[in-house]
Amino acid sequence: MANGQWFPEDWPERIRGLADGTLTPVAPRRAATVMLLKDTTAGPAVHMLRRRASMAFAGGAYAYPGGGVDPRDDDHQVRWAGPTRAWWAKRLGVDETGAQAIVCAAVRETYEEAGVLLAGESADSVVGDTTGEDWEADRAALVARELSFAGFLERRGLVLRSDLLGAWTRWITPEFEARRYDTFFFVAALPEGQRTRNASTEADRTVWIRPGQAAGGYDSGELTMMPPTIATLRQLLPYATAAEALDAAPARDLTPVLARARLVEGEIVLTWPGHDEFTKHIPTAPTAPTGGGPA
Repeated sequence: MANGQWFPEDWPERIRGLADGTLTPVAPRRAATVMLLKDTTAGPAVHMLRRRASMAFAGGAYAYPGGGVDPRDDDHQVRWAGPTRAWWAKRLGVDETGAQAIVCAAVRETYEEAGVLLAGESADSVVGDTTGEDWEADRAALVARELSFAGFLERRGLVLRSDLLGAWTRWITPEFEARRYDTFFFVAALPEGQRTRNASTEADRTVWIRPGQAAGGYDSGELTMMPPTIATLRQLLPYATAAEALDAAPARDLTPVLARARLVEGEIVLTWPGHDEFTKHIPTAPTAPTGGGPA
């Protein structure tokens, strides 16, 4: 039985275009996504959403809350707690402005898409409830980009808790994709008193699911996922609690994973370094139809 690897129909044509020089790669946009974890009696569960089938990118695939960096995410007025911007810059391999933008995007997108906010009134507190009409109005303003994240924190008297995040891995969308992202994956634990909800217009379903159960659904072909999603789910399997995963994050390698397409003995071989399970073999030319036509 085929697994649930997301593989768009136009990929072979785009890969051939990249190989013969007729396709020019677009520059990847920085993005952040968060694997939100909570402990259960059976072990940690991760919050996932299913992207609407109508979405141009990864429609129907299961993913985590996340999205692209907002240009205002690097606003120097962002109220901040936890490791310094310099520390995050070194950890993420970017400059300090970029580090703030990436961390802000992770926290902002988690709030926008899951209703969970990694922020508090002080460096050692976290908001306990983000429901209510006033919270929803602010969340909607963030989604519409009518309100910057810095402005939202200032209005609420909150500081971003960067210490509640752990940088996990980094994946860059393949060069042949029309929409490309340089995505930083983080782990975080669901704050006490908060609860997730489907706050995203891009998702038609959200679930709390154990990583092993989600991976099993992918292996059986029941759940569709992009390579970085299933790869990170498998990486979570050794951890018995959310805290264990967070403790492991600082030692994680953030070398970017970027798919490569190369010509090997008359076919294009698509590989993701360090992730052999995603390897694809694609003919160098479209397969010609067979048979003698209608009977």
